[in-house]
Amino acid sequence: MTGRMLKNRVTLVGYRACGKSTVARLVADRLGWPEVDADRSLEKRQRTSIAKLVARSGLEVFREREAAELVRLLAGDRALVLATGGGVVLRPENRALLRERGGFVVYLHAEAAVLQARLAHDPGNRPSLTGAPIADEVPRLLAEREPLYREVAEAVVDATRPVDAVTAAIVTLVSARDGG
Repeated sequence: MTGRMLKNRVTLVGYRACGKSTVARLVADRLGWPEVDADRSLEKRQRTSIAKLVARSGLEVFREREAAELVRLLAGDRALVLATGGGVVLRPENRALLRERGGFVVYLHAEAAVLQARLAHDPGNRPSLTGAPIADEVPRLLAEREPLYREVAEAVVDATRPVDAVTAAIVTLVSARDGG
């Protein structure tokens, strides 16, 4: 069983601060499936934070390890709700894997202004990715990544809605997709 046929798998993609981790936990609870946050899984496997990994080894090494973690997490046919890292779609091989093994891939969409506001509320834990101010960085990176999120997604959900509404929308989409 491959690709969109993986009925017991939901993968969330989207820019950071769109709510992937929170929504993944709630969707997993509603569906009764395990939930995995790819960034937290990678940090556990590497025994360090992503920020420290990038500072120590560079962005390219992080992206290589992120890709390897995605392969590991999407192996097999186990039930899963996966929250990916915001930049996972940058590599073509990751996008192919998401389409092939991600099951029902959902893009949690939010406009740059909403993401900027969310990031501003948590600046210590969500530093700039490029060294640029969030006001400059978010619109530029979102413009680069949005077509890639849409490329892999089977559905787009408005992530500016309350988290319970986002969760309910995804669960409804999964149920409709699965014929019940």
